[in-house]
This record gives sequence, structure tokens and C-alpha cells, in this order.
Amino acid sequence: MKPSNIRQIYYGNIYFFILSCLFLSTQIAQAQTAAAKVTALLKAEMQTRHIPGLQLVVIRHKQIILTRELGVASLEFKVPVSSGTLFSINSIAKIFAGTAIMQLEEQGKLKLDNPISRYLDDLPDAWRPITVRQLLSHTSGLPDIEDDHTDGLVGNKGEETAWSVVKTLPLTSSPGEKFNYIATNYLLAQQIIERLTGQPFEDYIRMTQWKPARLRKTVYGNSVDVSPQKSPTYTYYQLDRDKGERILTETLRQVNENFPISYRADAGVFSTATEMAHWLLALENGKFLKQESIRTMWTPVRLSNGEYDGFEPPFNAYALGWPVAVRKKHPAIGPIGGGRAVILNYPDDDLSVILFTNLSGCSPAVIAEKIALVYLNGQ
Repeated sequence: MKPSNIRQIYYGNIYFFILSCLFLSTQIAQAQTAAAKVTALLKAEMQTRHIPGLQLVVIRHKQIILTRELGVASLEFKVPVSSGTLFSINSIAKIFAGTAIMQLEEQGKLKLDNPISRYLDDLPDAWRPITVRQLLSHTSGLPDIEDDHTDGLVGNKGEETAWSVVKTLPLTSSPGEKFNYIATNYLLAQQIIERLTGQPFEDYIRMTQWKPARLRKTVYGNSVDVSPQKSPTYTYYQLDRDKGERILTETLRQVNENFPISYRADAGVFSTATEMAHWLLALENGKFLKQESIRTMWTPVRLSNGEYDGFEPPFNAYALGWPVAVRKKHPAIGPIGGGRAVILNYPDDDLSVILFTNLSGCSPAVIAEKIALVYLNGQ
């Protein structure tokens, strides 16, 4: 090879190396700028909303790019939030049940559009035509096993009494006609999972999802249960038993929640933002489900009139355990737990924001959307 050619290769490699370094340094600078903006945003939101403590994880292109732990896990003892602090994530637990149902469909053990009477016995006649899909999407029309006026179960006794009572109540609508977010749906989903797997629900979830995702701290339980590094949950809301509504007050209280074992598919999980980030990455990387099944699980379910229904905007639809923001720009799915925790996922943008707090009613999805915009606007 001629010396001139060697020089060309040599200087070409140096030029490429310099360009690579410049590109990398630009990316690092952008990441640092985004991290600084997000941290400032979180601190401002904590001050405005009086949030004692929180954890944040941002995932971009299947990589964790930012974690933050701010504030205190316990106001009483001034214990700071760490990456290992456990937060109550309430209804986010439904995503484990939705995933389990999709696993059973992949195994050929059920079909989403089969009536639940194929898998469960001793159902009221009006319940028998309801489909598995309608259970998971809260479009079954079933009566609620929870009593809004007492913050407990119907019948005002134990789980067996509540189950007997709820089966005597009429449907609130025809199956598929309306969206009604109630615990009865996931109680039945849990019964189906246990019947088809022959295992207690919690054991099945631990073995098929938590273990593959290496979730070592996540637990099922209640507020009164003792777990290492578990944060109390606080709220400024108080239940008005006459109206069955929660009223905003100026007094901060601890929340005492009891999640009956018979419907842990509905709620009752304590976890960390980092562990749930590992679960989400395991899901998206195919450790639990095929990509087709994930798409099905995240597809919003239409009512019988062809329309969507769900919570308040932006979550105007509901899929199989996942609230959905159906919109042209940056559509998202975002399970929310107890008004204090959210996993906000933007499939089209390959971005996820996981925000766990210890203050019920602090609108975590609103905060998470603001965080997401830091990255989406910087594209």
C-alpha cells in the first residue's frame, strides 16, 4: 500500500473518531440537560402538591436513562426515600392479571371472547355470557363488590359474605354497553387464573412474572403488613360516608388499606419504581408474552356502540388492565394506582415514565406527562 493511502486511512480514522466523540459529548450534554430539567420539575411539583417523597425512572429505547429518589418515605421518622423504598401501587396490580390472562391464551387454555361460564361454575345466569375480555376491560356490567359508602365490601362483613351478596345484585348495564371500573371484574379474573393454573394467584404471578423479571422486593400485602423499607401512604382526602365520596381537607392523614386476598388481581402490591421498570422491560423484551399478545393487551376495547370510554382525559379508553390515552400525537398507556403511582408508556415513542409517590390524590399521571414532554420535545 502506498504511503499516501496509509495517510488517508489514518487521518480518516482520526476524523471519524473526532466526530464520534463530538456526537457522544452532545448526547451526554443533552441527557444532562434533560435530567436537570426533570429534577427541577419534580422538586417544583413536590412543593406545589405537598408530596412527601417519590421515586422516578425514565426508560428510553429499552434502557433506563434516569432514576431519581426525592423527599422522605416517612414523615414521622424523617426517613429519606431510597431506590429500595416500597410504595403502594394499588390498581397498577391489574397489569399482572392482564398479562397472566394473555399467557393462558397463548397456552391455549382460554380465549378472550369466550364466556366466563366456560371457566367458572356457580355463576348467576345474568353473568354467564360475560366474556373474559369484558372482565379485563371493565365493560362487563357487573355490580361492584366494594361499597363506596363504607370503603369496604358489600354486606359489611367478610369476603364470603360479600361474594354471596354481590351475586344477588342486578347487572348495572348490559355486557359491553358501558365502562364501569369495579373490583368484581378482577375478582373473577383471579378465579379464572387460579382455576386454569391450579395455583394460588399470588404464587402464579411470582413464578411467571416476578421471578423472570428479577423482582426481589415487590410484595403483595396490606397497609398494616410489615415489609422492609415500606413507605406509609398519606392523603389530604377524607371519606364522606354519607355521599360515598372523598373530600379534600387541609389535614394530612395516613391511609389504611386492606386488600382482600380473593381479589389481589385488582390491587394490593407494594413495589419500587426500579423493580417495575425491570418488569416493564422484561415484558417488552418478550420474557412473558409474544409481541402480538402485548399489542392485544394494549389495544383499547370498544363499547357495543363502537365508542371508547375510560377515565378522565387523557385516559379516554381502557384495554386489558391498562388505561389508554387514544390520541393522534403520542398515544399512551398508563396504569394508575391509588392516585399516587403511574407507569406511563408511549409505545410509538419508545419512552416510559414510572413515577411512584406516597401521597394519594397528587395526580401522578399529570406529572409524568410533563416529564415525558421533556424528552418528547427534545427529539
